[in-house]
Amino acid sequence: MALIRKRDIEEVRARTNIADIVSDHVTLKSAGVGSLKGLCPFHDERTPSFHVRPHLGHFHCFGCGESGDVYSFVQKIDHVTFSEAVERLAERINYQLTYEDGAQAPDYSRRARLLLANRAAEQFFQAQLLTEDAAPAHAFLGGRSFDAEAASHFGVGYAPNTWDALTTHLREQGFTMQELKDAGLVSTNDRGSSYDRFRGRVIWPIRDASGQTLGFGARKLFDEDKGPKYLNTPETPVYHKQQVLYGLDLAKKTIAREHEVVVVEGYTDVMAAHLAGVTSAVATCGTAFGVDHIKLIRRIMDDESGSGRVVFTFDPDEAGQKAALRAFQEEKRFTAQTFVAQPPAGLDPCDLRLAQGNQAVVDLIAAAQPMYEFVIRQHLSHHDLDTVEGRVAALRQAAPVVAGIRDRAVQPEYVRLLAKWLGMDLQMVDRAVQQARRGSAASSRGPQTMPPRAMTPRRAPMPAGGRFDAPEPEGFEPPPEDAFEPPREHAAPDLGLPQVRLADLPNDHLTRLERDTLIAILQYPTALPGTLLDELLAVHMNDASLATVRDGILASRKQLTEPGWIGRIADEVPQSFRGLVSELAMMPLPAGPDEERVYAYVRDIARTLIERDLLRTKASLVGALSRTDPVQQAERFRELQQEIAQLEVQKRRLRGE
Repeated sequence: MALIRKRDIEEVRARTNIADIVSDHVTLKSAGVGSLKGLCPFHDERTPSFHVRPHLGHFHCFGCGESGDVYSFVQKIDHVTFSEAVERLAERINYQLTYEDGAQAPDYSRRARLLLANRAAEQFFQAQLLTEDAAPAHAFLGGRSFDAEAASHFGVGYAPNTWDALTTHLREQGFTMQELKDAGLVSTNDRGSSYDRFRGRVIWPIRDASGQTLGFGARKLFDEDKGPKYLNTPETPVYHKQQVLYGLDLAKKTIAREHEVVVVEGYTDVMAAHLAGVTSAVATCGTAFGVDHIKLIRRIMDDESGSGRVVFTFDPDEAGQKAALRAFQEEKRFTAQTFVAQPPAGLDPCDLRLAQGNQAVVDLIAAAQPMYEFVIRQHLSHHDLDTVEGRVAALRQAAPVVAGIRDRAVQPEYVRLLAKWLGMDLQMVDRAVQQARRGSAASSRGPQTMPPRAMTPRRAPMPAGGRFDAPEPEGFEPPPEDAFEPPREHAAPDLGLPQVRLADLPNDHLTRLERDTLIAILQYPTALPGTLLDELLAVHMNDASLATVRDGILASRKQLTEPGWIGRIADEVPQSFRGLVSELAMMPLPAGPDEERVYAYVRDIARTLIERDLLRTKASLVGALSRTDPVQQAERFRELQQEIAQLEVQKRRLRGE
């Protein structure tokens, strides 16, 4: 096989911005100077751990460990050889490669050949749409208010109603019959005769996010066509229906920019939505919306805040309702909020645009109801709410849905809404929801062995699925048993409020520092001199949940060395934070085995957090100083200088300088 000259490989690499290549598959955001990050395309994740450094031409995923240069990325993402990756990138920048010993460019791989065949077929279909024989296709598109410009924008074409027009055309271009069969463009009947898979149909190219044509969707036009109404490319080495979304190549920029995706049911619905101004619309290709589709959208949307918006449009008929419930089963895989938009009876987005205009489509998406509300109302619609038995049965079916709501600030509101819709007592509905939540949590955990209530010098291992454990420092007296559990007389009634847990906290460095510092204070408060503890409790905490626990410690400052003081802190914080206090108090410290090392660790982590807070305060004061006129605001200028000097003194004292 001819080898590409090394200098060409280096030249193509130097001329190619790796961020541009990765951005075809992943939405990248700034991750600091010279660094970009996004959701890894090589493994499923919710928090971005995939980093790209364009000036180094390198990528690395801290989650799965994949790394390499731009060639490695193309090889892994497109499943091609090194030479094919070089050739593909060279073609992208229009660079002419040379080969060792003057050899010609080698034949493309099977995958590359199939992509070329699809591209040639797409061009053929588009050319056929311009012929007189395509009159039925023109009538179909025109009847849905799609003009020639719209057809061109979406790459719509026409497959002639003949036996082998496409096959003949592609064979003349040098493609083998086997390649056409492998691409799903040609089928074979029982007698072994080959024929065009798509005949007498409107054709839509199905592309990946980078714009490569992977397959086709086709809608029949003639009554004598006994095939299905819609026919897609079968599974091929390049086309996998569970991993593609029609229109994604056109919608990805809007999805990334606006953090919204609209999932419709068909090709014409995508066209209608885009032409109406909803340019984030995509559709599945002859299959239900599934896990792989979610991964695809998440990588492009990449909305860490959870405020993104995924809108499903489903027909109000029984099939549409079933589709919505199937989509709901995967709802928890999204970090975004999910909604359902139901057009008027008998109208899909394409029909709605045709009947009521573009604004009706825009209004439909804007008025989408939350997925949870939609599903709850669907469950209620199957029961007679005029009877006691019907209301109780409806509550039993709807309670698990409310219990599964991820946003704990939203869940209580749905409890109230469910009580209102059922006409039932709020407390009864709340109890049913909390019982459903506890049942769900128990079933997901499975049987577990409870750890011993009293602490011993060596802790027993945590149950499977728990956190790692570590031995207590040797020679250390364990705190009294009641220091870790609020006395029964202080226990508040179960109000059904969601508990804040350690697992709910962000996993960034600052939050981990604040969390570990609170663990140290809670378990070994005597390790800190009084002044150091006072300074520590006065620092600004970035995480609101941890700040609440810190405030509870501050409120119990005088009882820090008394038995049962963990319970007193739990009494000070809101009820939903008491579980977090207990978890922090029981977490092992990454220090030991002797008392000296434990105490040194506690003091070091405390000083680190205090110094971070001093730095934050100093930066604010320096900024204020730069904005203060030393002449006209002389007194204020001196005050700021003195405050900055005091911070420096405090920092040196903290460091023992």
